Amino acid sequence: MRILVSNDDGYNVPGIEALADALGGLGKLTIVAPETNCSGASNSLTLNRPLSVRQAANGYYYVNGTPSDCVHVALTGLLDFRPDLVVSGINNGANMGEDTLYSGTVAAATEAYLFGIPSIAFSLTEKGWDHLDAAADVARRIVQRHLAKPLTGPVLLNVNIPAVEASQIRGIRVTRLGKRHPSEPVVKSTTPYGDPVYWIGPVGPVSDSADGTDFGAVESNYVSVTPLKFDLTHYEQMSQIKDWVELPCENR
Repeated sequence: MRILVSNDDGYNVPGIEALADALGGLGKLTIVAPETNCSGASNSLTLNRPLSVRQAANGYYYVNGTPSDCVHVALTGLLDFRPDLVVSGINNGANMGEDTLYSGTVAAATEAYLFGIPSIAFSLTEKGWDHLDAAADVARRIVQRHLAKPLTGPVLLNVNIPAVEASQIRGIRVTRLGKRHPSEPVVKSTTPYGDPVYWIGPVGPVSDSADGTDFGAVESNYVSVTPLKFDLTHYEQMSQIKDWVELPCENR
């Protein structure tokens, strides 16, 4: 079993170290992660400059690019083998609801998923790395479960782990994505030279944490496991759009 490990917080943070340590003994691990924090990078690839890959003293590879870059480079040239599984994380903070669209942690797993490789993204729901050991233990057990009984078909799992002691985790629930309200307004500021600048505001409050959602599960101290897919086609609108585009247009 060959496992590729990546993340979006950077190669030298506690989350990826805890994940790699937790997966020790389950297979041959290769770590390829960003050189710096790339939170919010989503699925972006770096196309306007070349990428460099270096190796740290602990054997981890780090790339001066995005999480998607890391996995893409690993799969298309850096590695001389095809991994059996790709895991991403453990992220410093939750990735639930619409967060998954922006998450670099989920994006690293998604890149492998697009190559047909089973992938799992792990996130700790509070920032600060509290109870990281409990989250790492959950990650190991989920990977063990996959190895013992592999899921069929394309696999992309988004796992969010409550930031609580292991004894407080009540179990695992399979969930759908919940929803947030729109983000808070930008934070306006100025440079030392008086030029206006804008910081992206905080995420909005949760609007859908109903039973069965990722938000709902985590609020009740359950690990949330959400299977994802990436066919963005809005099938329900296709007939309506077909009629719309076929309407004759008036010449003006």
